[in-house]
This record gives sequence, C-alpha cells and structure tokens, in this order.
Amino acid sequence: MDATRDMKILVVDDDPDVVEAISLSFGLQWPESSIVPAHDGREALRVFDRAHPDVVLLDIGLPDMDGFDVTRHIRERSDVPILMISARGEEIDKVRGLELGADDYVTKPFGYLELSARIRAVLRRMQSPAPAAGGIFRSGPVAINYATHEVSLHGKPVKLTPIEYKLLYQLTRNTGQVLLHDQLLTRVWGPEYRGELDYLRIYVRRLREKLEDTPQTPTRILTERGTGYRYVQEEDTP
Repeated sequence: MDATRDMKILVVDDDPDVVEAISLSFGLQWPESSIVPAHDGREALRVFDRAHPDVVLLDIGLPDMDGFDVTRHIRERSDVPILMISARGEEIDKVRGLELGADDYVTKPFGYLELSARIRAVLRRMQSPAPAAGGIFRSGPVAINYATHEVSLHGKPVKLTPIEYKLLYQLTRNTGQVLLHDQLLTRVWGPEYRGELDYLRIYVRRLREKLEDTPQTPTRILTERGTGYRYVQEEDTP
C-alpha cells in the first residue's frame, strides 16, 4: 500500500513562492494528497491542531518563532514526521533539529524529487512494523520483550520511539558484535541514509540516556571508534 495516498502535508514557510512550488510539485506526484499551508510558527501550530497532517515540512527561518520552537511544540503533542527545511547548511542546525525530534533535514535549494524521496523514506520508517521476532532479551537490568516491544530498565518501563526501538533491536539481536555505521543506517533508516552519521549518533545518545546508568560513560552501548557500535551482554540481575 502506498503510504502517500490521501496524504495531508502541512507546509510551513513564510515564502509564498516556496509553498506554491511545493504544492505544484506534490500535486503532480501525489494528486490524491493535499497541501495545507502556514506562513509563520503560530499559524502552523493552529493549523496543525485543526488539520492533523500526516507530514510537516517546516522552514527554520520563520518571522515570529523559529522552526526549532515549532518542532518542540509539535513534539509535545504528536510523533508526526517532521522534515526541517533551511537555507542554512550549518551542521549545528541539522543536529539541533534532529535532537529536538525532527525526522529529517533538507537544505535549500533542494530538488523536489529529493524532497519527495525523503518524505517517502520517513513515512516508510514510521509505517513499517517494528521487528516481530519473539523471545525475551535480558542483559543486566535491561529486559526486552521482542513480541510486545516492551523495554524495561531495573524493572521499570522505558518508553522508546519507533526508531529508537528499531535501533535497539538491531544492537541487542547482535549482542557482542560490532555493527557498522552504514549497516545500522540501512537497517533502521533505509539505504538513502548511508553516510548520515549524525542521525545515528543522535539516536545512540538517546538510547544511552534512557538505558545507561551513567550515559556519559556507557557500559552497554559501546562506540567502536570510526567503525560502529556494539551492545555488551551483562550478567542478569536477580
């Protein structure tokens, strides 16, 4: 089933030419989809609550509140896919957007085929089911029920996003083995994201913050410098 059928896209940009160009391009590619425009951050949040879009394309440089603030507000209420758009190509902006919960980051000027491919990839990740292998994983105070996707630390539930769970699944199903950067990116994000190390670093950090007793000195999810990551098996705690 095509994830883009009947898709509703919230486009937030203060440049009406950009909104019109995106509308025309996506109208040709996805005629059954609809574009909902917003021209500043506050309008974006009002429209978001009213329209319940499937995807948000969000410019960073808005006239009232920047795209980072809009992302923060949306993440307080929804896990909807967010693609940030910026004329600034600084790495720090990309990292900040991803850390706040954006799913992707595209720099202007961009090709509309590239943008639509990114949307498809994000939707595919969000809508694809999590790995369904059965069994229970236990390692020290960490427990994972692969059938129900429940994760706990010291007996307390740990809430993970779909991407966080898929990354943890790959690491723990290959406990003790070094998984290369591009292996993890391909398995979790898709082949389009090979080489996008920022995505991997940020999500590994999120997992460490949720599953390590001292995230700054991890003992469970280890970095193999310049190569990849490895999950370490611990003795079960009583």
